Amino acid sequence: MSETKTLQYRTDGPEDGPVLVLGPSLGTTWHMWDRQIPELSRHWRVLRFDLPGHGGAPAHPAHSVADLAARLLATLDELGIERFGYAGCSIGGAIGAELALRQPQRVGSLALVSASPRFGTADSFRQRGVVVRTNGLDPIARATPERWFTPAFAAAQPAIVDWAVQMVRTTDPGCYIAACEALAAFDIRAELSRIGIPTLVVAGAEDQVTPAADARVLVAGIADARLALVPGASHLTPVEQPAAVTDLLVRHFSSSWQSSDHPTGMTAIPTPPPKPLLSPAQQPVAEIAEPTENPPEPLLDARADVYDQGIKVRREVLGDAHVDHAQSLADEFTGDFDDFITRYAWGEVWTRPGIDRRTRSVVTLTALAARGHLDDLAAHTRAALRNGLTPTEIKEVLLHTGVYCGVPAANSAFAVAQRVIREETSPEG
Repeated sequence: MSETKTLQYRTDGPEDGPVLVLGPSLGTTWHMWDRQIPELSRHWRVLRFDLPGHGGAPAHPAHSVADLAARLLATLDELGIERFGYAGCSIGGAIGAELALRQPQRVGSLALVSASPRFGTADSFRQRGVVVRTNGLDPIARATPERWFTPAFAAAQPAIVDWAVQMVRTTDPGCYIAACEALAAFDIRAELSRIGIPTLVVAGAEDQVTPAADARVLVAGIADARLALVPGASHLTPVEQPAAVTDLLVRHFSSSWQSSDHPTGMTAIPTPPPKPLLSPAQQPVAEIAEPTENPPEPLLDARADVYDQGIKVRREVLGDAHVDHAQSLADEFTGDFDDFITRYAWGEVWTRPGIDRRTRSVVTLTALAARGHLDDLAAHTRAALRNGLTPTEIKEVLLHTGVYCGVPAANSAFAVAQRVIREETSPEG
């Protein structure tokens, strides 16, 4: 078994200070936290890291948030850091939540910035991966300003906007796609009540990527959580409102760091004198919100076996929208058949370890084209793109099918696949 990979990082601040880790957003580098460093490094040893393939970091894709969290822990282990505070933005926030759930004894305090217990929809991130695989990162990079910044900030700060676009452009496409897959699979809504670490949730009031509603779900689910809304900020809140975010982080980590019995030399948490609140025009921080109740624990199906695995794989391959539509059509007459498909095709066959999903997509496309099942061919062309096939590879599959299964069948299949590929690979923005 290979050793867990580590992450590219840099540190600032006193070597003997308590460690504060800052996690980046997808498509950014550790430089997104530059404006916070002068103040934070006065009190903490600040460690910033890059995601794989970002900022020149080695391009070793990580396909899950759990993998990214494991790589961060391996990095900290190499440095002899046992206990730390953690603040992360977007996917960086997801890593922090994962650490709080799986390794709570190591996290003294937590801040989740522009984060969510589930980021958008799985379909949207898998679609983004298809676009990058087909067109590269340039379309995503060009759409970055409208996702990350308010229009007013983008107009007033063209140099920062250009910096953001270049950060995305220079990211390794394979690692970006893997991070999209990680976000597609990330969903901790049912686990939030298990986070027992003091948590600050920071949301940009104009964030359309992770809106304030997502932040409120985090606060409602985490027992010891507070919410701060930052007016005049979109998704990349630490860049757009650096002073407000810095002040929030200093206040939170100075007052809420849990003590630890670990002999790491990091239990003496600095407590700088409190800063006076600025006027509303100067300090864009909203009221603190406390949760009123925790979400109920999900009911578990006693038969949670093949069906649960099948529906999970079915959604990952075909997409939530397709599966939701299919299940909405199921009634008393067809429901058992839909259940049969989920258990047998998806829960038993698609989950077998003998061949990977890309290969299964090749086989499925061939069989559907040969038999003329064009409606299913459209769905599985989308699935093939999300399973990693490129349009060129799909073309070759259908061309090969034409030789062995007949030109008319391949002709119809090409028409369907071409339409789907054009829809699915259209650049965003």
